[in-house]
Amino acid sequence: MGRSRAPAWAPRKMKFAALSMRTPGMGKRMKSNHCQTPSLHWVRESSAQAARRTRDGFTLVELLVVIAIIGVMVGLLLPAVQAAREAARRMACGNNIKQIGLGLHNYHAAYKKLPQYQGGSGGFPIASSFDPIVGVNANSLSIFVGTLPFIEQQALWEQISSPLVDPITSAPFPPMGPTPYKRLISHLATRYQPWLTEIGTLRCPSDPGSGLPAHARNNYAACLGDSAMVNHAPLLPDFGPWQEDSIAASAARVNCRGTFAARQFLSFSDIRDGLANTIMVGEINTDFGDDDITTQLSVVNLVDVASNPRYCYDQGYRNPKRPRFWGPNSTSVEIDYRRGHAWALGLHLCTAFNTILPPNEGMCGSIGSVISPMMGGVVPPSSRHQGGAHILMADGAVRFVTDSIEAGNSSSSTVFFDMNADGNPADSSPAPYQVGSKSPFGLWGAMGTRASSEVIQDN
Repeated sequence: MGRSRAPAWAPRKMKFAALSMRTPGMGKRMKSNHCQTPSLHWVRESSAQAARRTRDGFTLVELLVVIAIIGVMVGLLLPAVQAAREAARRMACGNNIKQIGLGLHNYHAAYKKLPQYQGGSGGFPIASSFDPIVGVNANSLSIFVGTLPFIEQQALWEQISSPLVDPITSAPFPPMGPTPYKRLISHLATRYQPWLTEIGTLRCPSDPGSGLPAHARNNYAACLGDSAMVNHAPLLPDFGPWQEDSIAASAARVNCRGTFAARQFLSFSDIRDGLANTIMVGEINTDFGDDDITTQLSVVNLVDVASNPRYCYDQGYRNPKRPRFWGPNSTSVEIDYRRGHAWALGLHLCTAFNTILPPNEGMCGSIGSVISPMMGGVVPPSSRHQGGAHILMADGAVRFVTDSIEAGNSSSSTVFFDMNADGNPADSSPAPYQVGSKSPFGLWGAMGTRASSEVIQDN
C-alpha cells in the first residue's frame, strides 16, 4: 500500500513545528496561538465564492450613478471650455486691431499723414464707373485700401495699384480699380477680384459671418468723431480730380471731428487732444440678414436722427418682443451695403463708426449717394464679445470699452453745422455748433473727437 498523501496544509504544520524546535521559548507561544486548521470543505467554499465575486459586474444602479457623475462633470466643464475658447478668440481679435494700429503708424511714418477715408483717384460715380476701362473709384475707398502694404498684404495692393485684367471680359481695370460701390450682381458681368477678397487681419474670430451676400467682410472701422454728418467733405465731385469748395469746407471743419474725415488727409499733428485720448479704429459686427440693430441701419431722414440720436428707438422701430432687432415698421438698407459687408468701401455703414451712442446700440440714419452731404446718422461700434467692443487709440493702445461707458445725454442734438452744405446754417440746424465745441456725449463723445479740448482721465 502506498503512503497516504498529506493534506495541503501539512507542510505549514511541519514548518511551525520546526520553528518551535529551533526556538524553545517561542514554541509554546506559537503553539498556544496556533489556530485550528481549516477544513477542506471551507477552502472549497471560499474558492467558489471568490470565483463568483470575480464574475460579478456593475449593477444597473451603479452604472446609472457613474453616468450621472460623468454628466454633471461635463455640464460643469463645458461652459468653462466655451469661455476659454471665447477668451482666445477675443485675444486674437485684439491682436488683429493692434496689427491695424501698427500698419497705420507705419503708413504715417512713410507719408507723414494717415490714409484717407473716402479717398481714391476721383471721377464721377455714374453707372459706367462699375465697368472696366472707364471705371473710376469715385473717391469711395476705405482707409484699409491704402494700409494694405503695411499689414502684410503687398500682393493684394499690387493688384489694386496696377491695371488688372477682368477675368470675364479680358478688359483691363484701371489702377485703383472701380468704385467699391460696384454691386454683387455687377461682378457677374465684370469682376474686380480684389474687392471680393477677404483679408484675415480685418476679421475678428468671434464673428461667425462668412461668405455671401457680403462682398468681403470686415470687423474693423475708422472713427469719424461724434457727429452724424459723416459725409461732409471739402471736395465736390467732378469727372476728373475733385474740386475744393469753400462752403463745403466750412461745414466740414465743424462736422468732421474724428481721427478720420471724408476726403481729407489728416495727420497725428491734427489730433491736438492727444493720441492716447483719441480713438482711431473700432470693432464692428458683420450683418447676418437678421435685422440686428447693430448691423442693420434703420433708414430715416438725417435731420431727425441728428437732432435726436435715439429717434429710431423713440419711434418704436425696434421689435417689442425682440428689442435687439428692428421690427417690421423699420426700413432697411439694400444687402450690398450692410454693416461690415465691404472692407474696401468708404461708407459709414461698412467701414466707419461714430461716438454718439455707446457700443452695441442701434444704427439709425440715412443712405444715399456717395457725394451727398445728407447721408449720415448714428453708427456705433459693436462686437460679438460680451459687454463691449475693442477700440484702438491713436497711440496704438488697444482697449475694451464697455456698453455702459459714460455717454452723456443720448437724446441731445448731435454736433452739426450747415447740414446740407449750402452756405446757410440756419435752414437745417436748430442750434448751430461752432468749431471746437465740446462733445455733448460725455466721455464716449470726447474720446471720439481729435481737437475739442476735452480732458479725459486715465481710467
